[in-house]
Amino acid sequence: MDEKNLAGQFEADRPHLTRVAYRMLGSLAEAEDAVQETWLRLSRAGAGEVNNLTGWLTTVVARICLDMLRSRKARREEPADPGADELAAPQAHPDEERELADSVGLAMLVVLQALEPAERIAFVLHDMFELPFEEISPILGRSTVATRQLASRARRRVQGPPRKSDKDSDVAAERKVVDAFLAASREGNFEALLAVLDPSVVMRGDEAAIRLGGPRQLSGSAAVAKAFAGRAQGARFVLVDGATAIVVAPNGHLLLVLGVTIRDGRITAIEAIADPDRLTRFSFALPER
Repeated sequence: MDEKNLAGQFEADRPHLTRVAYRMLGSLAEAEDAVQETWLRLSRAGAGEVNNLTGWLTTVVARICLDMLRSRKARREEPADPGADELAAPQAHPDEERELADSVGLAMLVVLQALEPAERIAFVLHDMFELPFEEISPILGRSTVATRQLASRARRRVQGPPRKSDKDSDVAAERKVVDAFLAASREGNFEALLAVLDPSVVMRGDEAAIRLGGPRQLSGSAAVAKAFAGRAQGARFVLVDGATAIVVAPNGHLLLVLGVTIRDGRITAIEAIADPDRLTRFSFALPER
């Protein structure tokens, strides 16, 4: 295949490769770097005897992403900080990254970031892109059985530990309260916010959350409702260490965790946590509806 045709086929696969890389890396800039490196490797190697170019490219970009994830873990670094407090208002993120984040789900991106590199590769390729384990195992340098176990472990971490039916009912009920709170917050519906906040609700923030522009402490439903009205555009329900919480994650990059206490169908306390050390120690899960 000549270089012109090779480039044409690669460009046709670029959107797919970007989606794969973004789900693995959680950053559009890093995903684009991985896709560009994939093109460089293709241009050096040529198509040769490749029968399934899309499959070959997917394998290559996955290997590149795995190396990037391992390097990031060794440096204990996350993708670039998205910047200002997203609770205040939606930021001017590029449309493409916003669309990619929406297509995956912001909470899912946060959960994926908590996985080990090999777990993330196995889970993304198998559960999101339906690649067979026989094709994933060479990328990870593991047996097919071991790769299957990695994906299974990742799936359990994504969904959280099994819960008894009564606990499932509690989680579902609390999720409805949180979803109603977030919907009212985004719409700026003050009355709807008051409806899901206990009159004596208290909100507290750690020092990192305060630096992001949040309050140290607020008391009473009116004060808390005012603080959240028209905000929380990048906030989603999630379980943090098994408890109901909200993550604020612009384009999927974890910025803030809001621990939520709910009693009798109303929010009684909110704890805003933005300390990076605490955020890295949390276990995130996204239970099935």
